[in-house]
Amino acid sequence: MRLLISFAALFLSIVFLQLGSGGLGPLDALSGIQLGFTTAQIGLLGSAHFVGFFIGCWLAPRLMGAVGHSRAFAAFTAIGTIGVLAHMIVIDAYAWALMRVMSGLCVAGCYTVVESWLQAKATNENRGRAMGTYRVVDIGGSLAAQLMISVLEPANYVSYNILAIICCAALLPLVMTRVEQPAIPFAPRLRPDLAWKLSPLASAAVISAGVTTASFRMVGPIYGIEVGLTVDQIALFLAAFVLGGALSQYPAGWLADRFDRRWVLVWLSVLAIVTCAITVAVSTGGSVAVFIASGLFGFATFPIYSVATAHAHDFANDEQRVELSAALMFFYAVGAIAAPYLVSTLIDGFGPEAMFAFVSLAHVILIAFSLLRMRVREAESKTNYIYAPRTTFIIGRLLGKSREKKPDAPDS
Repeated sequence: MRLLISFAALFLSIVFLQLGSGGLGPLDALSGIQLGFTTAQIGLLGSAHFVGFFIGCWLAPRLMGAVGHSRAFAAFTAIGTIGVLAHMIVIDAYAWALMRVMSGLCVAGCYTVVESWLQAKATNENRGRAMGTYRVVDIGGSLAAQLMISVLEPANYVSYNILAIICCAALLPLVMTRVEQPAIPFAPRLRPDLAWKLSPLASAAVISAGVTTASFRMVGPIYGIEVGLTVDQIALFLAAFVLGGALSQYPAGWLADRFDRRWVLVWLSVLAIVTCAITVAVSTGGSVAVFIASGLFGFATFPIYSVATAHAHDFANDEQRVELSAALMFFYAVGAIAAPYLVSTLIDGFGPEAMFAFVSLAHVILIAFSLLRMRVREAESKTNYIYAPRTTFIIGRLLGKSREKKPDAPDS
């Protein structure tokens, strides 16, 4: 019973963290527009978030080793809350970028603590249920965070105060639990060369996933405003993207387990390009058409990260899985850091359609690279496909026991 209560506390903290931090990106974009920031400056805020995210992934295991799980969680939450509250005190795009580094560091640090706790407390008997619940909580919290934008007034102190209060609430379930804190986890080495050595295609695919997701979630509100959506409608526009991604996980996993995963990546990229074209084509066709296009875009692009990581793990042994997951997260962060600023600059020069042109180009390159890699070597026997959250370097350890070779799966 105490273990179930411990899991419930972790999941409740994740919900509050998602609501507090997940709503900050779109709120910053809308606030920046209202305050007169340039499009490039708004994109810089999204890039800054992922800079902080990467730093947090690297720093969190070391801080836990120094002060323990609960204190580390409290420290990261405090950093994020300070960043949120400071927004309306200093109205400057570059100061906000520093605050977004703080929020990214908070998200990565808190997720690292939670995933480390789950890894230590989960057993073979409850691991599947724990991870299934974790995925539902993560996606559900992200979906709710996008919808919050409809009730938060841009460039308003009260809106940022509400997000700060929710971030603070994330502290309560975890730090008040009476369950003993787990041992400090081993911090995986960051070896990007390992991912590239095992699977250059998977490395390229997670970069493409980072480019796609970060572009849409961080710069999508700018696109929405440019094509005439209201603030309430932008919340639904972003939520449709997340919902489409959630609905695609099962069919993408089914396909990835039955066919060559490289061809699955190719066809997901083809579908991504098609949905980019559809989204641009229906931009003047009314809000419902734009929402549907957003959902289709999420359906096509969300699974790419999980399919790519599954493909990379097909070539790894059990000793390599944790460091491989961390390396793939590094490549994802590279794409996510670069994309928002580049996309916002392109929108400044060529209009809102440039965002989807840039994403389409990334997927054209991925298709070409996939076809090239198919000529270099055959596919390996498959590991189990699992939905891989793009959270921290610790996730590889948490999911490690789920990635086993399928003895009866044919090479393809």
